[in-house]
Amino acid sequence: MLDTTMKNQLKAYLEKLTKPVELIATLDNSDKSSEVHELLTEIAELSERVSFRIDNTLAVRKPSFLITHPGSNHGPRFAGSPLGHEFTSLVLALLQMGGHPAKASVELLEQIQGIEGDFHFETYYSLSCHNCPDVVQALNLMSILNPKITHTAIDGGVFQNEIQERNIMGVPAVFLNGEDFGQGRMTLEEIANKIDTGAEKRKAEALNARAPYEVFIVGSGPAGAAAAIYAARKDIRTGLMGERFGGQVLDTVDIENYISVAKTEGQLLASALKVHVDEYNVDVIDSESARTLIPASEEGGLHQLVTASGAVIKARSIIIATGAKWRNLNVPGEEQYRTKGVTYCPHCDGPLFKGKRVAVIGGGNSGIEAAIDLAGVVEHVTVLEFASEMKADKVLQDKARSLKNVDIILNAQTQEVKGDGSKVTGLQYQDRVSGNQHNIALSGIFVQIGLLPNTQWLEGVVERNRMGEIVIDTKGETSVKGIFAAGDCTTVPYKQIIIATGEGAKASLSAFDYLIRTPVPVTDAA
Repeated sequence: MLDTTMKNQLKAYLEKLTKPVELIATLDNSDKSSEVHELLTEIAELSERVSFRIDNTLAVRKPSFLITHPGSNHGPRFAGSPLGHEFTSLVLALLQMGGHPAKASVELLEQIQGIEGDFHFETYYSLSCHNCPDVVQALNLMSILNPKITHTAIDGGVFQNEIQERNIMGVPAVFLNGEDFGQGRMTLEEIANKIDTGAEKRKAEALNARAPYEVFIVGSGPAGAAAAIYAARKDIRTGLMGERFGGQVLDTVDIENYISVAKTEGQLLASALKVHVDEYNVDVIDSESARTLIPASEEGGLHQLVTASGAVIKARSIIIATGAKWRNLNVPGEEQYRTKGVTYCPHCDGPLFKGKRVAVIGGGNSGIEAAIDLAGVVEHVTVLEFASEMKADKVLQDKARSLKNVDIILNAQTQEVKGDGSKVTGLQYQDRVSGNQHNIALSGIFVQIGLLPNTQWLEGVVERNRMGEIVIDTKGETSVKGIFAAGDCTTVPYKQIIIATGEGAKASLSAFDYLIRTPVPVTDAA
């Protein structure tokens, strides 16, 4: 099951265990149960602190296994074989159950331990999903910390019957006490705050008590991280706030054009950014977004940032680096069938459409790459491109056209997502040349039509163009003195990670230059 290299690496990790761990499997006669049995046997052989036994009397999914302490029945459960992206989740669960400390703030860990109530979570994942591990690992840790919280991570490829019964068409899909809880990437703090009543109020009170910043950055993607590092290196009070550290990079699989790094993955780069920021004195505020921005009444004064939790953060200069999100089709049926067949991540959700017919909307690089990836999983892919020609690189176009189960339709304007009330059944498009209407029977629609800047909250605050991008000058300054912007949310062309980091550094240097040339008003200095 595990090759020699993986065994050696896992054995080294298991040496960090300080408490005994027991693996309790519930199996049947299936091939997948044999795979789970082999995997757990090999793990138990790598450490004297890990034991393994089978208990087929439990009324749980088969195959599945519990990670717990001897004599206990509390801990995370995996249903299926957690390999692929989820192998890391398995290793972390073993370490954390075995006493190895989790990488989270003491305040957050204590908050989770003190949550009252009974919470039974189930997370459906696919082995190819790069977003799923974050959610699985967060809920696993919560189930380890708090005996009132249980979590079962379920391989959707193994339990296809449940995928069909629950109409799951996007992963990770999380259920709480049998009801829909959320779909897509969620952080540990987001989940804890969602079930912890009063958490938002406590967070707002804590943020309100913080002293004003010299530089405060909104957005924790590549641009925000670079801005924070450059500001902190000037030894000025620096704050950084974001919904999830890494931003859209977390949704990127392979990165091969970040100069000096031949190839990496989005999650690895996001983790590296976080490690780098943590090297400096940066006050990082996770899982928080901005509601509005109130500019200072006079140059050099304090800008006020109102957060989603209701807190007011003050700073002499602001750098906006909120990035962008996937652009919607904005057609009837899209919102109704989001996560019920309409999806934006082919890598995550592609395996859920195995053997089915799907469409990819968009003929740029991301759209054609999605079509090529999906062609190896689904029955058929139809690519719909609005323009008269595709914008994807020629090598990608040639590859897509060579695939027998990929059709490409140009001049196609998507008009409506069709469904039966619970899931997607097709779409309607118009031929922009002939004007004829066409309907395609489909099970899934993958939207790949570009990005929309996350700037809606700045309406009337700073100048934006018709695309919603923040208008900046050559130094990254906006139409308001002391407010700067960087990255994909701005008018800077070419939305690339390496460009975003450079723009973040430039905005930070510009903010510092603004601070040293602008006197502090007497009212603010007092």
